[in-house]
Amino acid sequence: MEKKPLVLLVDDEQDLCTLMQMSLSRMGIDTHIAYRLQEAVQALKTHQYDACLTDLNLPDGNGLSLVDFIAQNYPNLPVAVLTAYGNMDIAIAALKAGAFDFVSKPINQKHLEQLLQKAFNQPISQLHIQEDTLEHRLLIGQSLPIQQLRITLKKIARSQAPVFITGESGTGKEVVANLVHRLSNRNEGPFIAINCGAIPTELMESELFGHRKGSFTGATQDKQGLILSAHGGSLFLDEIAELPLTMQVKLLRAVQEKRIRPIGSDTEIDVDFRVISASHQDLEALVQQGKFRQDLYFRIHVMDIVLPALRERGNDIILLAQHFIQKICQEWDIPVKPLSERAREFLLAQYYPGNVRELRNMMERAITLSDESSIDLPHLQTAPLRPIAQTNYANATQQGAVGNDQLTHVPSRKLPEEGLELYLEKIEKEILMNALNLTHWNRTLAAKKLGMSFRSLRYRLKKFGLDGEDDSV
Repeated sequence: MEKKPLVLLVDDEQDLCTLMQMSLSRMGIDTHIAYRLQEAVQALKTHQYDACLTDLNLPDGNGLSLVDFIAQNYPNLPVAVLTAYGNMDIAIAALKAGAFDFVSKPINQKHLEQLLQKAFNQPISQLHIQEDTLEHRLLIGQSLPIQQLRITLKKIARSQAPVFITGESGTGKEVVANLVHRLSNRNEGPFIAINCGAIPTELMESELFGHRKGSFTGATQDKQGLILSAHGGSLFLDEIAELPLTMQVKLLRAVQEKRIRPIGSDTEIDVDFRVISASHQDLEALVQQGKFRQDLYFRIHVMDIVLPALRERGNDIILLAQHFIQKICQEWDIPVKPLSERAREFLLAQYYPGNVRELRNMMERAITLSDESSIDLPHLQTAPLRPIAQTNYANATQQGAVGNDQLTHVPSRKLPEEGLELYLEKIEKEILMNALNLTHWNRTLAAKKLGMSFRSLRYRLKKFGLDGEDDSV
């Protein structure tokens, strides 16, 4: 007969304990009850539990003390806190102290069941400690910041707490978000990535929450929202600072209550997901400016991951460069080209405002330019940006007065052989590339320089296949 999971329930409300014990019994889970902090400590010393549920307010102490005790002495034991509605600040403090998750009172049976199912699943990072682990394959490098990042990820893998990733543009935020998901006990569920800046405002609620047929003009059928698509897995909200304030309110409730209401629906749907968010902007500053809701900020800003800039990673630059060379050469079916010593010195000396993304672009350009068997310094030095075509009239104006005889010699431009549309697309792509190079691939700044919205820029980058992220950092 299979052994039943054993859960320690810590709460001084006897009626609640009895009800929860009955509920857990129907789930096939055995329970031990402790009404005081010291009773819980003694129980932990004498029994082996699969999970622990503790109230925050106990007669002889604070539930946070128990969370700390378990984190220090039983680091592999998932502990969730029970919290009354409106006591979210303390619940978040518990998550930061090492709690697995929290359950709001009155207890939702469905949420409790989902929480314990996740608690009983061991995260991947607990099962494998070899060098050839997922975090070693995707986090390339041996620098101290990367080693510390791997340690942080192992800690985060044990929790269901929201994760906030910050770092400069190009540091690999989506890669790390995906890694958080794959290392966690949600790895068998979906990973849904949403770029909050890429969805038009008028479509955002429908995209995130879904809609019912006939709820608005054009709603010809039911549509499942992206949040519901993340059920059982992780929801990654990239560039969350781009969310309009109206959507921030609705997202806050979805994250906090784990419930959504599609447009046109009379009922709410329970959704089990872990939220992971990211931004290259300073959210705290945006809160001060009134551009980002403080309550949402505190709700998503529980477990922090700060990604190091490439220039802070030392010799990882060479390891990453070699990784990209091998990958690109394999994709192009050409022999792998080693880096010369001069090339290595050049790479180590660069500032990399575009970080890992910039390095990958450099390697791709170098491989393209190199006709030799290796990559040397000339292949890495950035070619001068092609200026926008100017007429002879403009050039002459800069030099001085323009005579009629000069104007008569302005050559006429030939008609493009590829046709007008393809020619204009080529010009558009060149201008986009120039803007991106000038801003070191800071897309927000590039959009500003081009006089267009961020969403318009993202659309065009997608159109030309310039919006990709590499799968390594």
